[in-house]
Amino acid sequence: MTSVKTDSSESAHHGSILQMVRSIPGAAREVWRGKQAAWQASAQLRHPLRDMAWDSDMAATLQAEVERLLPGNESAFARNTLSALVCEEDCIILEEIKTLTQENNRSNITRTAAYLECYEQYPELHWALLAHMVSRNGGYHMTDLQSDLIHNLQNQTDREHMYRLLERCNALIFQDAYPQLLLYMNSRRIGRSCFHLLSHFHVSAFMTPFWERFWLERCSSLLSVALIINEQNYIESRVVQHPYFQKEVLSKPAFHLHNLAGLNHIVFPLGRGKGLAGRVIEHFGKLDERIMFGKGLYAMLFGVEQIFTQVLEFARSVPHRGSRAEYWPGLFTAHEDEAGEADLYSQELLDQEWLAEGQRLYSPELLAVWGDTPYEPITRQDWLQNRDCLGHLTIPRRPWLFEMSHEHRYGMLKTALAHDAKTLTH
Repeated sequence: MTSVKTDSSESAHHGSILQMVRSIPGAAREVWRGKQAAWQASAQLRHPLRDMAWDSDMAATLQAEVERLLPGNESAFARNTLSALVCEEDCIILEEIKTLTQENNRSNITRTAAYLECYEQYPELHWALLAHMVSRNGGYHMTDLQSDLIHNLQNQTDREHMYRLLERCNALIFQDAYPQLLLYMNSRRIGRSCFHLLSHFHVSAFMTPFWERFWLERCSSLLSVALIINEQNYIESRVVQHPYFQKEVLSKPAFHLHNLAGLNHIVFPLGRGKGLAGRVIEHFGKLDERIMFGKGLYAMLFGVEQIFTQVLEFARSVPHRGSRAEYWPGLFTAHEDEAGEADLYSQELLDQEWLAEGQRLYSPELLAVWGDTPYEPITRQDWLQNRDCLGHLTIPRRPWLFEMSHEHRYGMLKTALAHDAKTLTH
């Protein structure tokens, strides 16, 4: 009797492997179909274009101002000195901003909501909407680690290290950028510039000329590019090049698995259950590539009318909780008891565009699987030490290919194949 059971089990196992192998040609066909569909959809979305109002002369002027702030130049002595005179009103503003930053930096959920609130109050703060959408993706990537497709591809320790990398980037950028946004909002409220207070929040000297000029001329695209350059330099030494993350995450095979499986996508939903626009970052560890990637996302979001309109409508209508069910409810559910119980997923994802109710993939809400994460004190050095960053002060270029629905779904399919292979070999 035992022999019969063993034979039956082995037969089922071989059948599952055969099923998975048979799905590989279908996955290859999906790549070709996806590329064709992406080109067609991108062409339909690309018009009308929005004017990004880039001022090349202003960019050149600000570049020269930043160069005067570099170490060794005469005006650089002010880089690390706090303003000598701070009035009572300034002191109140400083305390309020410190309190709000601490309150809203509790989790990816609170940060993401805070960015959108800034944009809604002052839509000239383009970067705040971009940050809201990128921060949504940060939450999705965090919850992916505990989702149906990925949980068996890494052990719990590796998942926790990866989570800490994502969370640390999200938290550090917020800690640096949110006070800057609040200083602008307070400046608008009281009718005078508050940017002499930037140094109290250890903001890089790089940002001061951009905020001072923005206060006068509202050059949204130039400020956005400056903030992209700043945020990526800010996390470069503190996270990307940090020995802990280099050892525990970036050098591990599991990190490269994320890229292979298409989890390096940043997607902007064009509505709930509809298409996705976005980009793929190939080399997270390269500073220049992250900056160019951010500029491309900005140009896509604010340079293409249909994307801007549809993404903003989604952001306003769908609260961020970290589950991919927010944008693809036909594939994902945020409730574990409503998810399917299948062990293998690749063939089902290949055969069906959407999954039936009760068979969908579990994509949890963030706070259901990850708690708030305390960290050690953050180093306060100014990243602006040379002129390397200045080459990025150029107009952002709109990407030609940005519709991501098929490519993102194919990334899920590759993840499912990896998941199924791991399941069948254990």
